[in-house]
Amino acid sequence: MWRKFRIAVLLLILLIVAANTWFDRLYSTDWSNPLSVAIVPANGDGSATAERYVRQLTADAFQPIETFFAEEGMEYGIALDRPVRVLLGSQVRDLPPMIEPGTGRLGIMLWSLRARYWAWRIDGPPGTEVKLFVLYHDPRQTPALQHSVGMQKGLFGIVHVFADRTMAGSNDTVIAHELLHTLGATDKYGPDNLPRLPDGYAEPDLQPLYPQSFAELMGGRIPVSARQAEIPESLDQVVIGPTTAAEIGWAQ
Repeated sequence: MWRKFRIAVLLLILLIVAANTWFDRLYSTDWSNPLSVAIVPANGDGSATAERYVRQLTADAFQPIETFFAEEGMEYGIALDRPVRVLLGSQVRDLPPMIEPGTGRLGIMLWSLRARYWAWRIDGPPGTEVKLFVLYHDPRQTPALQHSVGMQKGLFGIVHVFADRTMAGSNDTVIAHELLHTLGATDKYGPDNLPRLPDGYAEPDLQPLYPQSFAELMGGRIPVSARQAEIPESLDQVVIGPTTAAEIGWAQ
């Protein structure tokens, strides 16, 4: 009897979690109101450079992200002046659980559960729907960054960027990319990090096809030849393609 009761309670909890996840996904891509996104910064490598950078951050630093989504939203008929509203949260000291390269499927599942619990425990600014934990690294101390992730389950992302003002534009691109992962957008590049044609190209019908001038956000890079692509310097060199727009509820 007690075992049946415990199973019933567990099933009820799973049902509630599933329902909350479904409603989160539904409302996050409804676009009848602006999507409130919290940027929660952290010193990702413990360096003095990253600490200074994080302490000097202001909400205005992320204005290019809001502007990007406003301009791209207009292209798809989104009737909001500001589809995405970015709020700056307080610096977090408790860093997220990390996933080691080569981790198997079971390990990834366990990491996902730990990461969701970690993100759930940390409060963002009131009223935010998505939390992006942005971990800043000194490029001299950490020249190669860990892979960033955006989780649709839990509506949060763990984003690794550089604590360097000259890289703020490319940082914004990474943040916007992971934000769209939380909304259901998929990567549009291959194992070689080259954008996939056609969905990962900003202008797949361009003649001649190369060089492209823009990156598709989920394609990640600007294709300059069939075997070479460049990281965009800022969101001014990025667009949201029709497949990505459909994935986030901007198009059919």
